[in-house]
Amino acid sequence: MQKEYKTITEISGPLVFAEIDEPVGYDEIVEIETPNGDVRRGQVLETTSDYVAIQVFEGTSGIDRASSVRFLGETLQMPLTEELLGRVLSGSGEPIDDGPEIEPDEERPIVGAAINPTAREYPEEFIETGVAAIDGMNTLIRGQKLPIFSGSGLPHNDLALQIARQASVPEETREAQDASEGASGDEPRAGDDEGSEFAVIFGAMGITAEEANEFLDDFERTGALERSVVFTNLADDPAVERTVTPRLALTTAEYLAFDKGYHVLVILTDMTNYCEALREIGAAREEVPGRRGYPGYMYTDLATLYERAGRIEGREGSVTQIPILTMPGDDDTHPIPDLTGYITEGQIYIDRDLNSQGIEPPVDVLPSLSRLMDDGIGEGFTREDHGDVSDQLYAAYAEGEDLRDLVNIVGREALSERDNKYLDFADAFEQEFVEQGYDTDRDVGETLDIGWNLLSVLPREELNRIDEELIDEYYVDDEQVAEAAD
Repeated sequence: MQKEYKTITEISGPLVFAEIDEPVGYDEIVEIETPNGDVRRGQVLETTSDYVAIQVFEGTSGIDRASSVRFLGETLQMPLTEELLGRVLSGSGEPIDDGPEIEPDEERPIVGAAINPTAREYPEEFIETGVAAIDGMNTLIRGQKLPIFSGSGLPHNDLALQIARQASVPEETREAQDASEGASGDEPRAGDDEGSEFAVIFGAMGITAEEANEFLDDFERTGALERSVVFTNLADDPAVERTVTPRLALTTAEYLAFDKGYHVLVILTDMTNYCEALREIGAAREEVPGRRGYPGYMYTDLATLYERAGRIEGREGSVTQIPILTMPGDDDTHPIPDLTGYITEGQIYIDRDLNSQGIEPPVDVLPSLSRLMDDGIGEGFTREDHGDVSDQLYAAYAEGEDLRDLVNIVGREALSERDNKYLDFADAFEQEFVEQGYDTDRDVGETLDIGWNLLSVLPREELNRIDEELIDEYYVDDEQVAEAAD
């Protein structure tokens, strides 16, 4: 039942306060009609028996005390259909690509439904991004939430576009896994059938018009738009809309994954802009601030987004998340990356020093981490040597990094032949393994082969994290290294 009032008492930033004579529901959708007939949409942010606080999506300019407030008796819904693939929508879910109006099969509340923990299926299947520093060292798993920690001015958007273009579920991985499970007598997992399709949901929050044009040009140029749904909230759009955009994107992802059987990768950028919107709204509500002025409930709010990733037993699809955030001052103890790190299963670091050296993408693998990697690599998912190669590359690169600090003190001439090999390895690792450009799509086999070529610079006795049988099979001797160089 719709209720209408003309009792606006205060307008503060993106918020409108109005008196009411009976309670209305939390998150209920509101229409505010200005005296000149302009209608704005909003959402109930706080409600008591006497008044409501309404956050207005399109901004409060032009709204005054003569405006009428109409409560629609329902929460914000996302119109859902498979025809959304290939469409570009605004941050509030309206088509902006000059395409036809959306004719939904159904509509669902954007707040989503929490996945019952007992119904969750443990993420174990590999997603190939084509980026060696991720696939080889910090593997992304279907149903995982793996954020990218970046900084202002760093090329995280280029990496996001590369992942959106290249990400896929390798066919050979599914076949190998099915064969492995069939041999053991286990039932195949839901979602491993060959008919499952891959889709990308791209949610951009608080980006500039120039960035939005770059995103859309890249999606159209590469053909990635055909399997994608793009939501764009621009920097000059109301901050309140930024709190809605990721929920619209995730509701769409859940529909495609759990109702239509897609494996969906959700890329959200930039979560820092989202959190700034939370802080702006909190200040308008005169809330008691938490750390650095952010709302005390920001951890809970972020969890309601990140925990919508996952797999459900008996359902074919999956929702995988890559949220991207820019750390203010490159500080990973800032509340946004700090809280994100608690909720998610690892992080990918974009490094400013590697970027200044021209490394593309400038991923620093040492502080990066994928906590679910071990469950999604190896025989049945990727090559059997994946885990050992990754461990050895980590150890060797870490030692090379430590020796770089020592060189600054004593000079390279003071180091042993062994130490100089590790220094050479660290340089080669960055230039040959991490560096690949934003247009190169490496499969995991090629990534591991490059890893073996690099490890073969080291003496065999230094490879103490790899099984001897794998060394015999994959180690590249001096003659093979010379041939590869030629």
